[in-house]
Amino acid sequence: MGDVHNFMPDLTIRQMISEVIKGKMLTAKEISKTLGIKEKDVLEHLKHVAKTGGRKGRFVIAPPFCHKCSFVFKKRNRIGTPSRCPLCRSEGIAEARYGIETNEKNEL
Repeated sequence: MGDVHNFMPDLTIRQMISEVIKGKMLTAKEISKTLGIKEKDVLEHLKHVAKTGGRKGRFVIAPPFCHKCSFVFKKRNRIGTPSRCPLCRSEGIAEARYGIETNEKNEL
């Protein structure tokens, strides 16, 4: 966990992820770079953050889409990005983005 606790020392990793995505939409890769943890670990933690909604807002996902045919994975419930498009079989898929919408006026 090294640098993660220097970033927000009193929070758990899931709380840190919630804070990082509050009012923003970020990919798992962007969250990983911000907190200095593995992308695979971010995806695991996001599953739990999705269940709790970050406690202060609503967890939202901007679905991945195909760069080639523009197919949008609207009904996908899993956290993460699919490997290929079901229509054109292209592997050029835009990463899903994750965020927490809040009701506070000064955020989002």
